[in-house]
Amino acid sequence: MSSSTTPADLEAGPRRDAKGEPPGRLKLGGLSINIRQSGIYIAFALIVVLFSALTDGALLQPQNISNIVVQNSYILILAIGMILIIIAGHIDLSVGSVVAVTGAVSAVLMVNYGVPWPLALLLTLVVGGLIGAWQGYWIAYFGIPSFIVTLAGMLLFRALTLTVLGNQGIGPFPDAVRTLSNGFTDSYLGNVGLGPLGGADVFSLLIGLIAIAGMAAAQWRTRAARAGYGQSVDPLPVFVLKVAAAAVLIMAVVVQLARFRNLPWVLVLLALLVLGYSLLANRSVFGRRIYAVGGNLQAAVLSGIKVKSVVFWIFVNMGVLAAVAGIIFAGRLNQAGPTAGNSFELDAIAAAFIGGAAVQGGVGKVVGAITGGLIMGVINNGMSLIGSPSERVMLVKGIVLLAAVAFDVWTKRRAGAGAR
Repeated sequence: MSSSTTPADLEAGPRRDAKGEPPGRLKLGGLSINIRQSGIYIAFALIVVLFSALTDGALLQPQNISNIVVQNSYILILAIGMILIIIAGHIDLSVGSVVAVTGAVSAVLMVNYGVPWPLALLLTLVVGGLIGAWQGYWIAYFGIPSFIVTLAGMLLFRALTLTVLGNQGIGPFPDAVRTLSNGFTDSYLGNVGLGPLGGADVFSLLIGLIAIAGMAAAQWRTRAARAGYGQSVDPLPVFVLKVAAAAVLIMAVVVQLARFRNLPWVLVLLALLVLGYSLLANRSVFGRRIYAVGGNLQAAVLSGIKVKSVVFWIFVNMGVLAAVAGIIFAGRLNQAGPTAGNSFELDAIAAAFIGGAAVQGGVGKVVGAITGGLIMGVINNGMSLIGSPSERVMLVKGIVLLAAVAFDVWTKRRAGAGAR
């Protein structure tokens, strides 16, 4: 970060030009659209509409929406950590194996040794953090490329998982852990009639309204901060339209979940993680340093940022989140297995890149990574509903990933050509 960085820059997000606009922004009348950031949300909407039509509406049924959230929760958790690593210009190929070994550790503690589940979960998170610290040390302080270190970690921690578990799983898990992975919030305030939609849980609807209010307040605060420092902002009607569209989407999902079995607990956990890490990335000094390291490493060093410390701690964070995902995945299956986490690293990396992360680093958002993960989840679920074979699912996911990265390269070249 340069000495000219203002508090508004810290509020408004990474990389803006002299007019306060992110690169790749288009003006359509009064509507300002960042094609790099907004394209993913448009693509997500189109994919949902497509599969809704192909499945005769089955995709958007309450039970199926709940299944998509629960079945992809651990990938979304991994994507949150992965986007920070990719923004900083690194990669982590070991997260699938870390999911497996931390799930195994939690099972051994709770099932074999009878450790109370709160303490066992805390110890598992510590193990995940230590694994992240181990890898972060070799990358940040020893100078080995993250690709090599985490590739070695993928093999090491998979071997450790097999050593701990052998060829058998360990379970069952305590009820509290299974509830976190598969359970739903209670109907604390009863139901309310929604006309042709039937009844819906009042508590879930209130949570949805609170989430919308928080989102709107955060967006208004960002807009006010940018306007206060003379940066360009959307006209008020356009701003209201964007917030209203997001609010309608959030409430539509909440209503469907409230009609089924209320909010999944893992969705509550995800919401807290997304909120916390969005604030970390966009509103904290550490978050700005992550963008600075990935955007221009030499400038970050010259500006006094402790690059090694930043890199070390993002890998520690990735280890902790992989442990959370390991607990969630093991709890969902009700056992820790030796094959847990296979290919999870590929799904998490794909979610980050589909969600708008730049290959060279310095660009990306937590919400974008979550959207990328949901795109993968909707493709998996939608193609399963229409009976597509697994090889066709992999083909489509590969094409989507390639298209997302190609789009990133195209927008970057377009922005560069426009600057000239």
